Formats: sequence, C-alpha cells, structure tokens
Amino acid sequence: MTSIDVHELTKDYGPIRAVDTLTFSVRPGRVTGFLGPNGAGKSTTMRLVLGLDRPTAGSATIGGQAYARLGNPLLSVGALLDPQAAHGSRTARDHLTALATSNGIGRSRVEEMIEQTGLGPVGGRRIKTFSLGMRQRLGIAAALLGDPGVVMLDEPSNGLDPEGIVWMRELMRKLAGEGRTVLVSSHLMNETSSFADHLIVLGKGRLLVDLPTREFLDSRSRAGVRLRTTEPALLHQALARRGYAAVEGTDSDGWWTVDGAGAEEVGALVAAEGIPLLALTDRRPTLEQAYLALTANEAPFAAQPAHDTPED
Repeated sequence: MTSIDVHELTKDYGPIRAVDTLTFSVRPGRVTGFLGPNGAGKSTTMRLVLGLDRPTAGSATIGGQAYARLGNPLLSVGALLDPQAAHGSRTARDHLTALATSNGIGRSRVEEMIEQTGLGPVGGRRIKTFSLGMRQRLGIAAALLGDPGVVMLDEPSNGLDPEGIVWMRELMRKLAGEGRTVLVSSHLMNETSSFADHLIVLGKGRLLVDLPTREFLDSRSRAGVRLRTTEPALLHQALARRGYAAVEGTDSDGWWTVDGAGAEEVGALVAAEGIPLLALTDRRPTLEQAYLALTANEAPFAAQPAHDTPED
C-alpha cells in the first residue's frame, strides 16, 4: 500500500519550531485536505516528506521508504509546490520533455499530459509568458508525468479560473478513485469541502485534526434543522409535545431553527400533524465556519476584527 506516513516529525529553524512532533498517515483511495493557518507548518511538512528539508527529529516516508531512497521518484511521487519553479525561457513542452528524459519516460506521455491539462494550444510557448493559472496547469502536468501513485499538491487552485477549478476538483477525485494517495494543501475552505474526503489540520506546527471530513463537521456542531412553514403556531405546539422548541430567525425571513433534531425526524413529525412545510433542511456548519472556530487561537498572523470608525 502506497501511503504517506509521518511519525513524530519535528523541524526547528533555530529557536523556531515549525513542525512539532507530527504523526499522521495519508491513505490511498481518498483525497486528503491539508489545512491550517499561514505559518502552521503545512509547506514545511510537505518539504520534509519530499526530502527537500531534513527533519530535526522523527520521520516521513512514502510507501515505507524515505523519498531519497525511491528509485525514479517521479514514477512514485508527483508534487506541485511552486508553480514558478519552471525555467521561464523554456517552452512548456521542452520543460516536460526534460523531466521525462531524465526519468526514463517516453515522449508520448509528454503529449498526453499537455492535452490532459489543457495546455495543447500553448505547449510551444515560453513559460515566462504564462499566467499563474497556466503555470499551475504545467506544474500539475509535471506532477502527473510519471503516472505516480502518490500526488502532493500545494494550493493547486491558486490562479485558476472557474473552469480550471472545476477541472482540478474532478481531477483530484479521479486520481483518488484510481486508488492513488492524494494530499492537497489549500486555504480555500469551500473548495476543499467539495473534494476532500479526509482532513488533516495543523496549528502552530501541531496536529489539531485527523478525521474524515463529515466526521469533523459533525463534531463541530449540534444537530439541528432549518425550516419554513405557513403555520408557525401549530409548529410550536407540535414540536413542544415532543420536547423541541422552534426559534424564529432574527432577520424575519420566515426561517425557523430546531436544535437537537434531524430533518428526517422533524419532517415525519410535521407531516403526521398535517402542518405545511415550505422548506426543510439539516443545519450543518460549513467547513469554513468549523475550521475558523477550530483555529481561532492557532493563527500567528491573525488580523484584528474590523470596527466602525466613530464619526468626528
């Protein structure tokens, strides 16, 4: 099984501890979102896994081996850490061809990846003319060039247009569906919630969460529903008989909330009472809300809340 295994991984830069005794595993067959505030240690951890930095203590292995010990590592691990790393005077095709030649990969794979990542029309252009989104696509093409079992991407949606973001989302799901190990670092919470099956969250170099996405969201909230009805008085009476209370929203938009119940339960209850419903949905926190609540005290560069400026 090709997994990423981190065990008591620690990295100090002088007096600063960037990564603090991390232990977690990234498993095949699912997309793992790698989250945390700026300075939480995500990029440092990825660099340690890829052998670009040496740990102060602990270990990071891929399929049970350190990255440096992998034969033809591009065939085992594909990574995108910096879309600006490609030489600007090369063309996209030349950049991928150089990588393919040095790793014993046929040129047909270069053309395949150029087409798969949507770079066909610009394959002969110099990289220095590329937008950030085009550089991201090139970096992804390079990461997938060796058809690796492990894929590590740092902020892959950065600079992509809406079509590119959808393409990236579908690509990550496809890679995981093929049984690959996919680790994706991102600051885009709503986007991460659309593709991540599992979450690893860091704060100040420490592990805060290692859970399936749904389990993490459920752990950050109490069950509840939101609903709208044309008969609020009847709704109150029916719910009260079952020990529930409906609370009207503060913005007078007609929505009510019921804590401690699920949509299926409330729906069956009001249907039995003959109370008309206009809308009924489970109330769950977004990933952004749950993440911000979790990391509120873990961001070293947090801005202060905005306040109204008093008039002179």
